[in-house]
Amino acid sequence: MGGGDKALCNVAGRPMLAHVIGRLAPQVNGLIINANGPPERFRQFTLPVVADTIADHPGPLAGVLAGMRWSQRHHPEATLLVTVSGDAPLIPNDLVANLSAERTRTGSEIALAQSQGRLHPVIGLWPVALADDLERALMAGTRKVLDWTDQHGVTAVSFTNEDRGGESYDPFFNANTPEELGEMDRLLKAIAP
Repeated sequence: MGGGDKALCNVAGRPMLAHVIGRLAPQVNGLIINANGPPERFRQFTLPVVADTIADHPGPLAGVLAGMRWSQRHHPEATLLVTVSGDAPLIPNDLVANLSAERTRTGSEIALAQSQGRLHPVIGLWPVALADDLERALMAGTRKVLDWTDQHGVTAVSFTNEDRGGESYDPFFNANTPEELGEMDRLLKAIAP
């Protein structure tokens, strides 16, 4: 994609991250952006930008931990953290409700989104109380999300394709090529209210 922050690529007239924020904000009590490097590049979103708390960019679990630690400091009453990727601007408007309901129904500690038979390990609902355990695992070298989540009881929550504006699409579609970015732009324009 030419480098840079994919979440800042414009689709349908706005950065992808703006679409993500617009869909997620009504579902949660607060938002932060997990990103390493200069936080100024996200200034337009007026949200806290929180870097990983573990050095050397050890992957998505470090972002989950950063969110947990920020939540513990700034919202100690919060028991759960939801994470989504900044390049998935089609996330469902009922993502958090469905993750939470299935987590409760199954008694699992962690709920991860799934669509079209594919698990999306960075889109999930996580107990903040697991922060110490996650930090220990990262310090011990754990990098794969499922290597850690499988130790805590995880449920996969299936989401079907959404149908809006005459379009059927995977709610977790993300653009990894310029062609997919063009498709994302077309889809967002087609489903706009």
